[in-house]
Amino acid sequence: MSEKAARARELFLQGYNCAQSVAGAFAEEMHLPLDTVTRMVSGFGGGFGRLREVCGAVSGMTFAASVLRGYCDPKAAGEKTQVYQMIQTLAGRFEAANGTLICRELLHLDAPEGTPAAEPRTAEYYQRRPCAELVACAAQILEDYLAESAQ
Repeated sequence: MSEKAARARELFLQGYNCAQSVAGAFAEEMHLPLDTVTRMVSGFGGGFGRLREVCGAVSGMTFAASVLRGYCDPKAAGEKTQVYQMIQTLAGRFEAANGTLICRELLHLDAPEGTPAAEPRTAEYYQRRPCAELVACAAQILEDYLAESAQ
């Protein structure tokens, strides 16, 4: 397991949500404090506010990749295309590794739980949820991508 994958897993086990865990693993590279990064992505956990849509690990990976390799000029069509290609590549790798990008599918849920309240992090929670491994996977994918495409 790479350094970033281990850090993302560690953050998740500390209680951060999936998006916070992946993005937080790259806080230093983004030159941002961990508490700033985790606040910025806090709503993306649980598949976007516990709606169980796009996995928070993928959202955290997208956030970190965008900060590290994104664009800011609204007229930069070429850069926009490059960023979208990067995100499609990262998401494609995550989907290939895990079968889907959708939180409820990764958790084998028929529907969202219907409540915004997060579940308590108990030993049983960690045994039945694949999230610690999913955040490690997303962080590994991003770390590998950044190394492959170093500028």
